[in-house]
Amino acid sequence: MLHEWTLIDVDQDRYVEEWNYEGSRHGWPELEISLRRLRGGLQDGVERITVRDGDFSFDLLPTRGMSLHAARLGDWRIGWRSPIRGPVHPRFVPLSEPTGLGWLDGFDELLVRCGLESNGAPDFDEHHRLTHPLHGRIGNLPARKVTVAVDTEAQTVSISGVVDECRFHFLKLELTATVTLKKGVAGVTIDDSILNRGAGTARAQMLYHINFGEPLLDAGAQLIAAAQRVVPRNPHAARSIDQWDRYPAPMPGSEEQVYFLDLLTDPQGFAETMLKDAHGTRAAVVRHRPDQLPCFSQWKDPGAVEDGYVTGLEPGTNFPNPRRFEGEHGRELEIPAGTARQLRVELRFLDDAASIAKQEAAIVARRNGAPELLAAPDPDWCA
Repeated sequence: MLHEWTLIDVDQDRYVEEWNYEGSRHGWPELEISLRRLRGGLQDGVERITVRDGDFSFDLLPTRGMSLHAARLGDWRIGWRSPIRGPVHPRFVPLSEPTGLGWLDGFDELLVRCGLESNGAPDFDEHHRLTHPLHGRIGNLPARKVTVAVDTEAQTVSISGVVDECRFHFLKLELTATVTLKKGVAGVTIDDSILNRGAGTARAQMLYHINFGEPLLDAGAQLIAAAQRVVPRNPHAARSIDQWDRYPAPMPGSEEQVYFLDLLTDPQGFAETMLKDAHGTRAAVVRHRPDQLPCFSQWKDPGAVEDGYVTGLEPGTNFPNPRRFEGEHGRELEIPAGTARQLRVELRFLDDAASIAKQEAAIVARRNGAPELLAAPDPDWCA
């Protein structure tokens, strides 16, 4: 049986300040769902939805573009330790500041969407004026409608949010983001639909910035990927190309490194990447469809823990270069008027060695030998 609730609906003037659901009402005693509006500091006014199924839980932020703030599996907090004390309300994030880097003032999520007009590095016009800020606007726009659905027959929880990225005379895009939990599974499935509500064809971008720090990220952690090609973004990354899939201990003052990967798929058309810790006892798996999200970026930021020791696994419609560069290379979503594009990303979290070894073997089996490692950036991929 399907049970549904509307928590936020701007069109219907509906807003629930606080809400709780216990699955025992419908035969699922391990399930708890709650909505709370946070108070105080930079988080003041942020809506947080927490879903708990046994020893797995996650926090969802309708105020921040339906981002996943963090997850937990037993005593393992899944995410990273950002120097930002979030979640930060979007009103404190200066997206349009002249440097284009204001987005970083709110960055501390496990998963944040980048887009929809642009999703990469800041872009400037010939007069050095900002045209597109870092990673776009969608991660700092609030949902205007949020619903919760519990299907006791399918044993799923789905939370959907509708977020508008719209500007008069420019894009008129509507994101419907749905996050689904399956009973007994430590992970979520993300199904996004991007609708063009304008009268002409829209050109959009999307990147899923999925971020991990300690304890999953540690000295000796490894990225397992069926990559056939690995491209360094810049000469600094090229100098460590032979270590692209390995992670060092925190190195205070170090510079970030980015690699672009061409991934092989499984028979169902999915690419899988897995970050595992040095002991093979914790791992995170990212699964996506390259026919929807053809570009994959690996971001390594091995600075001090206090400064944000983190890595990002980032499937996207394009590489996170400036908008103009990616548009010139045809890496954008063309969405005709009145139509929508569908995107799916799956996250799974593993905390036992046997499951991790099995997952690693499945990914390695899809490899076609060692990947081609480029000694320098590819000018078609790297701005």
